[in-house]
Amino acid sequence: MIALLQRVSRSSVTIDGEKVAEIGHGFNILLGVFKGDSEADIEKLVPKIVNLRIFADENGKMNRSILDIGGEALVVSQFTLAGNVKKGRRPSFDNAMPPEDAKRLYEKFCETLRAHVPVKTGEFGAMMEVEIVNDGPVTFIVDSKAL
Repeated sequence: MIALLQRVSRSSVTIDGEKVAEIGHGFNILLGVFKGDSEADIEKLVPKIVNLRIFADENGKMNRSILDIGGEALVVSQFTLAGNVKKGRRPSFDNAMPPEDAKRLYEKFCETLRAHVPVKTGEFGAMMEVEIVNDGPVTFIVDSKAL
């Protein structure tokens, strides 16, 4: 499972012209779920994400977590993170978990994260417009298999 984590000053999701979710200061998380992922991957990712010190302290150093700043998270399913571009010019999505299983893990990830910080979401499987105002820019890839 991969979480592409962006520190944002604000972020939102719009579906069919209607804004369905919006946050202020916090994280925009694009979540990719791969074949073989399980709830064990969520149990690795969530503590790492909520304790990652990438928000500025009073001296401008990355020394505060999302918990420390009282931030929010906007979580958007992003199956293209499982895309493989090694061969040819068209990505392969063979490594992506089938949608019905991925949706269950996506929802479990959001539920687990929600126990720590306010969470808003996009709509799983929908065509979404995601506005991300990256603060920094600061972006990290957090891979559960590398933790």
